[in-house]
Amino acid sequence: MSGFIDPHIGRAFAGRRVLITGHTGFKGGWLSAWLLHLGADVVGLSLPPNEGPGVFRSCGLEDRMDSRIADIRDPAAVQKALQGVDAEIVFHLAAQPLVRHSYRFPAETFATNVSGTANVLDAVRQMPSLRAVVVITSDKCYDNREWTWGYREIDPLGGHDPYSASKGCTELVAQAYRHAFFTDSDGPQLATARAGNVIGGGDWGQERLVPDIVRAASSGVPLEIRSPEAVRPWQHVLEPLSGYLQLAARLAEDGAEFAGAWNFGPDIESTVNVRELMLMMRTAWGQGAPEVRFPEQQPGRAALHEAGILRLDSTKARTRLGWRPQLRLAEAIGMTVDWYKAHALGEDMNECSEQQIAGYSALMAGSSLARYAMVAE
Repeated sequence: MSGFIDPHIGRAFAGRRVLITGHTGFKGGWLSAWLLHLGADVVGLSLPPNEGPGVFRSCGLEDRMDSRIADIRDPAAVQKALQGVDAEIVFHLAAQPLVRHSYRFPAETFATNVSGTANVLDAVRQMPSLRAVVVITSDKCYDNREWTWGYREIDPLGGHDPYSASKGCTELVAQAYRHAFFTDSDGPQLATARAGNVIGGGDWGQERLVPDIVRAASSGVPLEIRSPEAVRPWQHVLEPLSGYLQLAARLAEDGAEFAGAWNFGPDIESTVNVRELMLMMRTAWGQGAPEVRFPEQQPGRAALHEAGILRLDSTKARTRLGWRPQLRLAEAIGMTVDWYKAHALGEDMNECSEQQIAGYSALMAGSSLARYAMVAE
């Protein structure tokens, strides 16, 4: 395979059997929609979708793919749900994704993110046609030292809270399985992917900034923002998903040289604090934007620990995969607001999401073709 990445990633997935865990969630729903757009035969394994009009429900994904329901904490349930599935490519996204929830339910978080990952890997490694597994973890898997520079894939793993620690453990589980069961250079390969804080239409999760903004805008209730000075690497959901797709394609076609850990973070300009992101969201929303308050910490009440600064270094993905972000932060926010406004107007959200995927793919095509022309010269 040449160094040129197919901008539409079509030839890697068209007609391919793909399994996605966590397909009823935010990122999993968008990835399912993109893979269906590419012509893949998609099977999903997940808990039932949460209440509300998330991507899975809004885009009618249940009627467009093979959706199977099981709790990944239960190995027998996973094995039963995947009977008859022989995937060539697997994306493991099923997880407990919330930091504050992990403080309330730490054992549940570890059971889902750590044992659940092992249960999924046990099941999929038995599939005869398997070529590639991408385990999605988080930028919070690193031992955060509050550095001003981005974390690299070789930096130590860790975690000050149950969620972050569980993601570090997930990385170790994946690494152990890779060394123990994915060592044949001609056999299936395993990689992990670490992305930044994703935004985009169809996220209705609790205790997440963008969904909270949308709910506040519709209810007229002022929004209280915690940790306004916390710096995060913000990116539209399609940005890291494009990295996952490119990584899986290279794993399936080129093999072991693409196994291991990969970062997919935004450009430095998109790494801003919560306050700045909130102001940009209000500007993009325009009329009807919610009122925002930044309450002070109550005396004598300790705040739950969350990282103050978090950045990712994606040099490896840029240089070896040819991946790079396509959207400025203002564009990512604009796409997000457009999706929610279209939903509020009762528009066809499958068509809206397809248009955003097609538009993003066109950006990838233009960027990749321009770089290829420069190399050819």
